[in-house]
Amino acid sequence: MEWKRDLIWLGVYLVIFAWIIFKEKKRPEFLRHSLLWTGIFFLSYSLYLELENRSFYLVVPLLFLLLFCLLYFRNKTRLINGFVFNLFLISLLVYWSVLFVLQQSILLGGVLGILAVLLILALAFGIYGLIIFLIWNSVQVLRRESRSLANLLTLLLALGLIALLVINSLGPQLFPSWLVALLTLPSIILFYFAFVFWNFLSVSLLYQFNSPKLEQDFIIVLGAGLIDGKRVTPLLAKRIERAITFYHLQKQVTQKAPKLLMSGGQGPDEKISEAAAMRNYAIEKGIPETDIVLEANSTTTYENMKFSREIIVKEVPDYHAIFSSNNYHIFRAGIFAHQVGLKADGIGAKTAFYYLPNAFLREFAAVILLNKKLHFIVCGVLTFFVVLTAVLQLFIH
Repeated sequence: MEWKRDLIWLGVYLVIFAWIIFKEKKRPEFLRHSLLWTGIFFLSYSLYLELENRSFYLVVPLLFLLLFCLLYFRNKTRLINGFVFNLFLISLLVYWSVLFVLQQSILLGGVLGILAVLLILALAFGIYGLIIFLIWNSVQVLRRESRSLANLLTLLLALGLIALLVINSLGPQLFPSWLVALLTLPSIILFYFAFVFWNFLSVSLLYQFNSPKLEQDFIIVLGAGLIDGKRVTPLLAKRIERAITFYHLQKQVTQKAPKLLMSGGQGPDEKISEAAAMRNYAIEKGIPETDIVLEANSTTTYENMKFSREIIVKEVPDYHAIFSSNNYHIFRAGIFAHQVGLKADGIGAKTAFYYLPNAFLREFAAVILLNKKLHFIVCGVLTFFVVLTAVLQLFIH
């Protein structure tokens, strides 16, 4: 019977999942291994149902998964990776729905039911829930951080969404149809950037699962601003501590310590370079000064990667390197590493949750500017069709 079959499969999944929790709950690999086991389990279960049903529908999501893997491991820092991964997820959900109908799988029915509830909740709250969350988050950021434009992005987005709601609600009552058609342009462009943001967020989250081998020659630590021009900020301290954790792990396992390459120049309001301040912090944490290298000329993330690569190649031409930054920042930093020819993946330091929405919006804006020509063309095409629709409505009516 189907319920007995699914009960056995569920039991196997829970037993191994419990073993993973018991073995690795305090290690950084816990989430990675949990997701890996979940993926292997559902792939095996789906394959079993396919053989039982003598069908081959699984090949469709597997083809999308294969395409994603080919693109991702060729270059991890492309937005198209997020798009292809989302195609894989959509095809997988459609496949599971078909399989549920054909096989009456209680296990797949439970998974699809949970996802349906989450979707209903998302639709129920919708844009109003998003606005409330953005306003709440902006209050948290403004209470704990400086009132700079970079820290106002969630508030500005919330105000923009409120304005769009008002326009879309009152527009049909106040304006002629051709002007209403024209006023849909901001919503259409916002929808386009929401689509791009979802792909950006997907690939950024995937990039968090980098698992570099314990064979690194260098760990580049990316600089940030200083307190009083000489002390590292809590955000920068997290980057250094993430690198130190990897440093100790590699040294413990392989007896070979990587060099910590502190990368950051001296700003006009800083008494010492960021690299020097980071070195002082690392020494206080017990890292020998002989294991620290300074790159004190860079002023941007791009220069961090470029100048660090020059130092690394001179010392170890056939190098192995990674870089450390805050988790929201490593994807864009990886883009710059690829641009300058630095073969290195990022490891992310944890960031306070309240800071993440604003930080990811800032990173997204920066990534958009890296490809501004493409997005300008897309927005131009969308504008053309909206204006054409408005003109047609003006003359038809």
